[in-house]
Amino acid sequence: MSSQTVRVDRHDGWAIVSIAREDKRNAMDRQTRDALQAAFSQLRGTVRAIVLTGSGKSFCAGLDLKEREKDKASGTDTASQEWIDVNLSIRDHPAIFIAAVNGLALGGGATLISVCDLAVVSTEASIGCPELGFATYPAMAGPGLQLSLTRKRAAWLVLTTNRLSGAKAAEWGLVNEVVPHDQLLARASEIARQVAQFDADALAESKRALDAIPARHNEWAAAFEYGQKTNATIRSRTNAAAAGLANFATGKKNPGQGF
Repeated sequence: MSSQTVRVDRHDGWAIVSIAREDKRNAMDRQTRDALQAAFSQLRGTVRAIVLTGSGKSFCAGLDLKEREKDKASGTDTASQEWIDVNLSIRDHPAIFIAAVNGLALGGGATLISVCDLAVVSTEASIGCPELGFATYPAMAGPGLQLSLTRKRAAWLVLTTNRLSGAKAAEWGLVNEVVPHDQLLARASEIARQVAQFDADALAESKRALDAIPARHNEWAAAFEYGQKTNATIRSRTNAAAAGLANFATGKKNPGQGF
């Protein structure tokens, strides 16, 4: 499953997908985009959580602009749509994606943080959108940030090109936690193991609900109705809910129930 530019490490119910173009700051060329799509496809239905991280000092520096300029010159530039497709594959995937942001995350790297369900960031991370310096709106990172942050915070990243530290990203709610650099992968793996203990159908439908509410159901009554339909869908696909209630009735603890 691994390739020259994407490494996949499987574990029990979860996996780590690492972008492995360290010498290019993990920029997304066509080979890497294709390799990510292949990895996501092969992991579909076999794992419940996926840690997405980078190699070396970078998480992802966005699209490979040198390759893209060559493609533009030859009339074969399809990078934008291919990159959109990669990010939509993360949103459409039934597994829960956890970004482990190990370093530089620019443009497309910021997009990956936004589309992942959860994110843990290193104290050495730096997140930003340099596109305006090229007289360009960040066409994928901008919308991702605008869906993840308040308007003023998204505007700060888009309009100033200033970068966020890991601590500031956590303060702003762009990521869930900031941890010392040497603890990043261990912490992301711990979260992946925690998520992977839950029912696969329940995770997939809960992920879908997190997108649908409030994007399409922003009134209370409609949101509550969608929540009920989500549980009905889960129960039509798995008996895990009934088993969980039976466990509770007999005093047996379910995953995540606590003490």
